[in-house]
Amino acid sequence: MSAQASRRIFKYHGLGNDFIILDVKSGEAPIDAATAIRWCDRFKGVGADGVLSILPGSKAPFRMHIFNSDGSEAEMCGNGIRCVAKYLFDRDLARGGAVDIETGNGVLNCQVFKNASGVVETVRVHMGRPVLDRERIPMLGAGADTRETIRLGDETLTIRGVSMGNPHMVIYDRATVERAQSAGPALERHELFPRKTNGEFVTFQSQGKFDLVVFERGCGITQACGTGACAATVASVIDGKVPSGREIKVNLPGGSLFIEVVRDLSAVYMRGPAEAVFEGRVLLA
Repeated sequence: MSAQASRRIFKYHGLGNDFIILDVKSGEAPIDAATAIRWCDRFKGVGADGVLSILPGSKAPFRMHIFNSDGSEAEMCGNGIRCVAKYLFDRDLARGGAVDIETGNGVLNCQVFKNASGVVETVRVHMGRPVLDRERIPMLGAGADTRETIRLGDETLTIRGVSMGNPHMVIYDRATVERAQSAGPALERHELFPRKTNGEFVTFQSQGKFDLVVFERGCGITQACGTGACAATVASVIDGKVPSGREIKVNLPGGSLFIEVVRDLSAVYMRGPAEAVFEGRVLLA
């Protein structure tokens, strides 16, 4: 009897936001959406919030492709890109102190910080310029005023739209898992966002710190969301809730990220951990 075909995979996480990494730089065929759904199943598969494929880049040495756990494709993932950067350094595929990775939000520079043993523990990512133009988010309407009042059941909520390469709806409203779980599905599919949206629920603790729970488009509740933390910080800077030009501590269910928004909104920086979990092989159907 011949051995069943399999693929080598690597499991990583950033603050509990977990991913299967698939290295296809050398010519192996990328997986399809149905395979991603099967692998991400936490009962019948490996279990993950998404599958990150590393491919050759056209504008940088490496390109990151993202399948969410429901098989949809995402333009960008903040926790995911930190995991990919760590993977590249873990296997000496990148050297020095930084690596450029091509994403759906352009080429992003990832600066790594190693422990005394030379192992990458933390990654600081230049996340690019936040998008505040409705047509580019995309969000219905035109112009750079992305603040909007919406109805959600019997509630009236004020939201702000931001894109970090993927769309986000930021709400200054009870940052609890229960709140995000109940309201998130309706927000994800809200008519304001034609390509659906991530939903961020924010509770402020001080000028330099806030709590955040994210209902991710294509995933649901996750332990952390890097682009969501960036989008929530951008919105909070615009609305005068937190200052620009310094790191803001964003507390998520899985831990904390540190986000800095440049004063003229020309760039956002995200700093946080990335960890390897295991490597192995998964059978192909």
